Amino acid sequence: MAEEKNKNKKGQINIELDEKVAEGIYSNLAIINHSVSEFVLDFVSIMPGTPKSKVKSRIILTPQHAKRLVKALGDNVQRFETAHGEIKDYEKTPIPLNFGPTGQA
Repeated sequence: MAEEKNKNKKGQINIELDEKVAEGIYSNLAIINHSVSEFVLDFVSIMPGTPKSKVKSRIILTPQHAKRLVKALGDNVQRFETAHGEIKDYEKTPIPLNFGPTGQA
């Protein structure tokens, strides 16, 4: 019986989510840059009437993981739209971005 349980667990990954990370970080802007070896995703929360915002989270991915993320996100958007209707996109960027000399907003 114990051997059968071990077989079922092969190939599975145990992922833990602590309370602080589970709260999440709100973002309404993502800035994406890449080099030959990595993709950098910066997540920003821009609030109305606030002239300056800071990056709240940065995720660095290999090109292979970036491609997998694009596919997984596309699949999830498609499932969402099937269940809830089309997601309307902005016709243009809603907030003009002003990057300083270091490339950061």
